[in-house]
Amino acid sequence: GSSSLHSPMLDLDSDVRPSPIGHLSQTASLKRGSSFQSGRDDAWRYKAPQQVVFVEKLTKLVVSQLPNFWKLWISYVNGSLFSETAEKSGQMERSKKNARQRQNDFKKMIQEVMHSLVKLIRGALLPFSLREGESRQYGGWEMKSELSGQWLTHVIQTVRLSYESLTALEIPNDMLQIIQDLILDLRVRCIIVTLQHTAEDIKRLAEKEDWVVDNEGLTSLPSQFEQCIIHSLQSLKTVLDCKPGEASVFQQQKTQEDVCQLSIGIMQVFIDCLEQLSTKPDGDIDTAHLSVDVSSPDLFGSIHEDSSLSSEQRLLIALSNCCYLERHTFLNIAEHFEKHGFQGVEKITQVSMESLKELDQRLFEMYIEFKADPIVGSLETGIYAGYFDWKDCLVPAGVRNYLKEALVNIIAVHAEVFTISKDLVPRVMSRVVEAVSEELSRLMQCVSSFSKNGALQARLEICALRDTVAIYLTPESNSSFKQALEALPQLSSGTDKKLLEELLNKFKSSMHLQLTCFQASSSAMMKT
Repeated sequence: GSSSLHSPMLDLDSDVRPSPIGHLSQTASLKRGSSFQSGRDDAWRYKAPQQVVFVEKLTKLVVSQLPNFWKLWISYVNGSLFSETAEKSGQMERSKKNARQRQNDFKKMIQEVMHSLVKLIRGALLPFSLREGESRQYGGWEMKSELSGQWLTHVIQTVRLSYESLTALEIPNDMLQIIQDLILDLRVRCIIVTLQHTAEDIKRLAEKEDWVVDNEGLTSLPSQFEQCIIHSLQSLKTVLDCKPGEASVFQQQKTQEDVCQLSIGIMQVFIDCLEQLSTKPDGDIDTAHLSVDVSSPDLFGSIHEDSSLSSEQRLLIALSNCCYLERHTFLNIAEHFEKHGFQGVEKITQVSMESLKELDQRLFEMYIEFKADPIVGSLETGIYAGYFDWKDCLVPAGVRNYLKEALVNIIAVHAEVFTISKDLVPRVMSRVVEAVSEELSRLMQCVSSFSKNGALQARLEICALRDTVAIYLTPESNSSFKQALEALPQLSSGTDKKLLEELLNKFKSSMHLQLTCFQASSSAMMKT
């Protein structure tokens, strides 16, 4: 837009007659779907940002004019220009000698054209790469927004084709190196901008979460995340690939570090997105599109009917997604980074995995707190309901209600987890059992003394719980049950042992249906 640029040389709609080489290069570029557009292609100009149109005009001008200038000089130096004008031999030799002595002057003229071209493009696209004085001279685009990765890719293609056209003239490489430097800087900038925009796109994925769960307990979010990154990397393929004579964009240590940090940032943005979704208040949840994958059994039917998700269900879905991300998605993304030549992929994966595991652990602890705390809290009041006293109680007639209620609540947790993700069942159940057994052990160790009947009642209830949840026992819960039993007086007679065995069998028989979920046969498929 600067008035200094309003010259006939920049009027591409004027009838400029390009050289054969310039014409060929433009024809080839058009065939390849390149950025060299017709000067009269107004529709294209309206779509393109002004910086892009500016670079198109500028490069087209150089490629259409410089070949004639260069060929004229070659003719001048080798004498063919003078022979055509039928100069006398002596005069021709003097002219050729004069031309040879002026080679440096001509070289400077060509270099000035290259410098002007490059600085004008830098002013439009990479103003931060110019010195302060140069910015004032070649800039003036500060009010324009920075180009997207797509438009920068387009510009890179334009400058590459200009470079190819000039190389075809056999201009010495040292004169064209400045253009190669520009192309490298543009490629690096394109990668940085694309990754920044990718992070912004991924941040918006939270808005697309519809909580539709497939029969693996996953929503579409991990897949959307992976596809977003794949699409971003594919859009950079032509920029990452090196043309003849070009250096790798990752040759500079700073570029490697910047790209690595941006990649880690992209992964972190998605992890933050998961956390936000799993912990935001109920009022913020969009349940308008809540449904279950029609191809899977309607295990999630109750949620569908209510058209709402509890905090616990949301945490479970997030945990299920985290598990899939760790086992599949993050590893797939690492492969794509490596395939596209990214450096520091191990660091990207390591840092991202650690952050994901931290989130997973936080969400898991929240879920366990939601579910285990009420069960644990009910034990003490249940044990001593009706003024029960371990020192003064009747002969045991069976497992008391407080333990049955605790088991029913544990079964409810099992059911909730199972409907979302079978793989999460052992992990959740093991922790709930640990919490309950630890509290039961604490309560037993707090009892000052047991009567014979009290000791038998306590042993019956501890064994009933331990045997029921046997497939979910861990070293920690085993230790708690052991400590609880050690706090009791030993059984003194065979009659007591026989009564204990009968009451245990009676309990297991009467609650057979409820306890089915704790059977080893049904859990075999759940173990990971």
